[in-house]
This record gives sequence, C-alpha cells and structure tokens, in this order.
Amino acid sequence: MVPFFALFALVTLAPIGYAAYMSLYREESSGLGFGGTERMFAGFGNFTETLTDADFLASFGHIALYCAVYIPVMIGAALALALLVDSALTRAKRFFQIAYYLPHAVPGLIASLIWLYLYTPGLSPLTDTLTALGSDWNFFGKDEAFFSIVNVSAWQWIGYNMIIFYAGLQAIPREVLEAATVDGAGAVRTAWQVKIPMIRSTVVLTLLFTVVGAIQLFDAPKLVQLRATELGTDWSPTMWIYAEAFENQDYGQAAAGSLLLALVAGLLSFVVTKTGNRWKAS
Repeated sequence: MVPFFALFALVTLAPIGYAAYMSLYREESSGLGFGGTERMFAGFGNFTETLTDADFLASFGHIALYCAVYIPVMIGAALALALLVDSALTRAKRFFQIAYYLPHAVPGLIASLIWLYLYTPGLSPLTDTLTALGSDWNFFGKDEAFFSIVNVSAWQWIGYNMIIFYAGLQAIPREVLEAATVDGAGAVRTAWQVKIPMIRSTVVLTLLFTVVGAIQLFDAPKLVQLRATELGTDWSPTMWIYAEAFENQDYGQAAAGSLLLALVAGLLSFVVTKTGNRWKAS
C-alpha cells in the first residue's frame, strides 16, 4: 500500500496543502504599479472576498439548475437502458453494452469539441436538418446554451452509468426474478418493484459520483461559451476559478475558491450519502 499512499500524498495532499498556503496571500502592486508586485499576507481576506463575489455565488446557482435537469435525465436514461438491456427480450446484449459505452470512451474535451461542431450552423448536418424541418433552434442562444451543455454531459455519461447499473442488475439472484414471474408480475412491475429496489446501493453510489462530478463541470460550458458568449467566462465555479487564476492572475483568490468548492463538494457528498442510506434502509 506504500506506493499508493506515496502517490496520493504527492498528487493530492501536497497540492491541497499548497492551495491552502496560497489562499492566505495576495499579490499587491506598489506605487503606481511600476515597482512590481509583492506578496502580502491576507489571512482569510481571500475567502471573504470570494464568498461575497456575486459571480462566484451565481455560478453555484447555475450548477444547481444544471444538476436539477442533468441528474434526473442522465440517471433516468441510464437506468432505463440498463433495464432494457437486462430484459429477457433483448438480443445482442454485448453489442448494445459496447455501443452505449462508446461515448464515454471519448475524452471529455474531444466530446465537447465534437458537439461544438454539431451545434455550429453552416457546418453541422444536425443544424441543417433542423433548419430543413422549419426549426430555428439556436444551440448557442441565451437560453438554449444551457441545454446544449446538459446534452454534452448526458451523451457522455449515460452509457457509463448504464454499465454500472447493468452490472448491479446482473448480481440479482435469478431465483428472485423467477419468483416474481411466478407470482404474476410483468416486466414493468418486476423492474419497478424488484430490480430497482435491489440495486439501491448502486444507484446511490452513482448519484454520489454524479453530484461530485457535476459541481466540477468545466469542459462542456467552457467550450460552449466560446460561441455562446452570453454564458460568461465564470458560468460554473471551476470556470470562475480558472478565470481568476489564468485571466486575472489572482492565484490567492483562485486557491480560496478551489478550497470552498472542495468544501461544498464534501458537504454534498455527505448529504447524498446520508439520504441514500435512508432510502436503502426504507
């Protein structure tokens, strides 16, 4: 176990410690700015400024709305596909498992670039088809861009979570399903009252990973924002942190924002786990 903990300390604990150190300092210019910058101890000043920054707080509102739409769509679709593949009526199950999983095999940045191309009028066969059908949907519009982001994430993660749900369904004892069939339960009732309750642990674990991943959303909104400029460069917390660090050169405040984001992710993980445990026990 020593190599694991050594690597964990090097690539996780050490960066967290350095971020905590950076969050206590800020760069200040002397005079009119011609004397260079000087690192000054700020204490919790960076945290105070971050917590009172309207854009930073608004970014969490955007992510909350994103989670409210994305999580039900993604989890619901992944669970429905897993139940369909697990159905006794399904043929070529291995083919569908691979086909549904393939979008996740594409790196997130590449997936976002692919959809950016598919969203671009004049280049995309998708937009040409919609135009031919009489639709004027603008994927980069002020309101539509949000759904464009949700679509990119859902497309990439539905297949991945479908595989997890399918593995959980395969672990259900076959005699339990046979007993449900003998008792007269149809496919829908068996899925709703037998299969889903028996994979509650898998659903809760997937929901936990999804929440933690959603709050760190970066690739999709960052690339969509290149065309949908009304989103702003600080639409999500990670985009706000990126802008503070690499556009405003304020590494202290970016570090403070990163630690606050980690704290929120930890609290959400605790809430999801406690709620999921109650659901499993019910």
